[in-house]
Amino acid sequence: MRFYLATRFLFPRHFHLRIFAVCFAAVHLPLLAFLASQAVLGEWEWAVFAPLLLATLAGTLFAIYALGALLAPIRQASSMLRQVQDGKAVSDIPAGGRDLAGELLDSVGLAAIATNTRIGQLRDAAERDPLTGLRNRRGFLDAAAHLRDSTRATLALVDIDHFKRVNDIFGHDEGDLVLQEFAHRVSETMRRSDLVARWGGEEFVILIPGMGPREAHALVSRLRTALHAEPIGPDPEEPVTFSCGLAFLRGPDQIAAAMQRADKALYTAKRGGRDRIELAESGMLDA
Repeated sequence: MRFYLATRFLFPRHFHLRIFAVCFAAVHLPLLAFLASQAVLGEWEWAVFAPLLLATLAGTLFAIYALGALLAPIRQASSMLRQVQDGKAVSDIPAGGRDLAGELLDSVGLAAIATNTRIGQLRDAAERDPLTGLRNRRGFLDAAAHLRDSTRATLALVDIDHFKRVNDIFGHDEGDLVLQEFAHRVSETMRRSDLVARWGGEEFVILIPGMGPREAHALVSRLRTALHAEPIGPDPEEPVTFSCGLAFLRGPDQIAAAMQRADKALYTAKRGGRDRIELAESGMLDA
């Protein structure tokens, strides 16, 4: 490290040029020694000097090319580290050799893969609800932000009816089972393009792109019908139902406003007797 630190004044931002400078001086030592001897003797052997000069220049050019090529693994490793620091995925990881540079490239590549995997796990943990496996509020908002501008969509805010009663009578374990089964039913009913998330507690949110409120109403009604046909919940006498508020939007910038309108529609559905789907823009729609 001492020599490395001592030579930092030579091209401090370009390591390969520093190596070249050292090699350049070493390659030119024979030529300098020959010139010194000729000066001392007062003789000039041009027949010897000319080939020596040409060989030195050719060696210098070769050294420039060869050093650049030999340092390619280090440049690649440095590039991968910058990608990791920027939070980008490292996909193209070349195999290194068995020498020092190759081992460095392999080590950085393995570290980049492990870091990408860990970042993915942490991101997934931060954006997923551990109980239901759905996206949580943060995951929903991050994903919904990628909705294209002016894209027509409907936001559905869904709340399980009388969920507190399930927890109070049958316990939180049964309540958790209800949440898991309800999340499973929602995921089965919605399309692959729909964004489903647990908003909090017994409340779920669904972003349905490409559909207006009336079309979305028909889609959510399928879930309601399925729950009536195959009830879930610990009490057969009081199967689980849900209330829902629907709001129309265009583009990600309108999600917050649509959420407020859907929440008002949901409150209206609850106040109207529950097990209902309420449309914010056009009043109540019974399924």
